[in-house]
Amino acid sequence: MNHYWSIPGDEVLHESTESHGASSEQNPLVQLDPGLFIWTILTFLLLLMVLAKFAWKPLLEMLDERQKSIDDSLLSAEKARLELAGINKESEAILSKSRTQAQTIVADAKSAADKLKEDIVSKAKEEADGQLKKAKNQISVEKDRALLEIRQEVVELSITVAEKIIKKNLSKDDNTSIIEDSLNKLDNYEA
Repeated sequence: MNHYWSIPGDEVLHESTESHGASSEQNPLVQLDPGLFIWTILTFLLLLMVLAKFAWKPLLEMLDERQKSIDDSLLSAEKARLELAGINKESEAILSKSRTQAQTIVADAKSAADKLKEDIVSKAKEEADGQLKKAKNQISVEKDRALLEIRQEVVELSITVAEKIIKKNLSKDDNTSIIEDSLNKLDNYEA
């Protein structure tokens, strides 16, 4: 059973080994031996079954776990991205609400300041009007008093002048009625 099949180009291989100082026998690794071929296939199939049973399943399980871990990581990353987007939206909404509230507070403060200003101006105007009215009343009272004093002096002067003109002293009632008539004519004349 030492029947070997030769590989095409086997002679070239054989010649090259001889030129390097090797023996002239053919290399058994390059010869096709049907028994060796069958044993190699059986050994390969046996190794394949052993690897399938003991190594392939754990490798596939490990790869499945790794794939599951990667998928979980991707889902966690997507979930985190969505949460971050939600948080960003919430923070933007909070900032917008804060800006609106700040603008409202500023507007309220401005309107309160304007109202306070109007109140102060109106109170000052009322106070000024009151002072002006009081001053006008006081001026009117002073004017009336001055006119009364002037009338009394005019009456006294008129009486004195009339006494000197008439050379006689009239009664006080006569004097008063003459003066009042004169003053009424004078008031009518001024008006």
